[in-house]
Formats: sequence, C-alpha cells, structure tokens
Amino acid sequence: MRRRFDGDRLLIATHNAGKLEEMRQLFGPLGVTVVGGAEMNLAEPEETETTFIGNARIKARAAVEATGLPALADDSGIEIEALDGAPGVYTADWAETPAGRNFHMAMTRTWEKLEAIDAPFPRRARFCCTLLLAWPDGHEEIYEGHAPGQITWPMRGAQGHGYDPIFQPDGYHITFGEMDADQKNRISHRARAFQALIEGSFGR
Repeated sequence: MRRRFDGDRLLIATHNAGKLEEMRQLFGPLGVTVVGGAEMNLAEPEETETTFIGNARIKARAAVEATGLPALADDSGIEIEALDGAPGVYTADWAETPAGRNFHMAMTRTWEKLEAIDAPFPRRARFCCTLLLAWPDGHEEIYEGHAPGQITWPMRGAQGHGYDPIFQPDGYHITFGEMDADQKNRISHRARAFQALIEGSFGR
C-alpha cells in the first residue's frame, strides 16, 4: 500500500532552478506549493551513489534530516546506448567546470564521443527520472519515468535545460530544447515519474 502525502506544501530537495520550475508547474494544478532547497538554505549533499535511486535517497534524506519535513528528491540523467549507458548518473558531472556547469560543453563532449566511436544512427538514448518521497519516520516511496529517443546534432532550441537541445524524443521531429514547457511536461521522463507519483502518493 502506497503512503499518501496529505500536505499542501512540499519541500523539493534540489538547488537546480530548472528542475524546481518544472516541479512548480507540475504541482501547481494540484494546489501544492513547492519550496526548493536553496530557499530553505539547505546544503547540497555529495551524491556518492552509482544509481539514480541511491542519489535521490541521499538528497531526500538530507533534506528531511535538516528540516524535519517530508521531502521529494529527483535524480535524473540521460543514458546513451552507444556509450554503454553513459553519462547516466554522471550527467551533471560531465557539465562541471571550475566556473560552474556548462551544458553546452557537455553536449559537445557527448557528441564528440559518439563520433569518435562512429556510433551508428539512430543514436538511441533515454532520459531517466527517479523521484523519491521521504518522510521523517524513514518511510519512502519511489517512482520512475523514462523518455526514449535519440541524440541529434547540432543543438536545437533554447528551451528546457541540460541536454534538452540534443535529445529528440520518439514520435517527434523537434528536440526537448525546442518544446515549450507545456508540451515537454506532457511527455518527459520527469512528467511520467510525476504522474506515477501523483497516482501513488497523492491519490489524484
């Protein structure tokens, strides 16, 4: 039996403004106000696990312990078949620079790796999202979502965030980076995980 969340304000254990905005849009129609980790002055824990679930758990438990409130954490990334699932849980790490995250650099690096091994077309990939809802008593609920598609080049679109400009979801001729928020939020990996979360823990 899934545990239901019955509050009207939910702590999202992220400092990623793009993810937080997506969550805000997704939760808005439900009458649930979301607050991010940065707004609560929470420290960002080091993500040391090798799975999406493991890293989501680290973030959720750290937020719960710091605030005493239930918290929802997201860990997500892109898995590319020809790169044996990389970058996967290290998706954000590929964008790290001394000056902060540079996803333009990361996308270029990704394409160069595919070119270096002469990866066949279509260059299959999928975005993955794990949502972990944790309570102060240690209980947690886990939901996952995936968006299959392919890597394309050159980068297209200025919407979204992360690797969106080089990911073309199945059934579409445009990238996530070219989609408006409403369109992406209907089909994204996070939207699919979110729908499972709503059905399982919000009863709506």
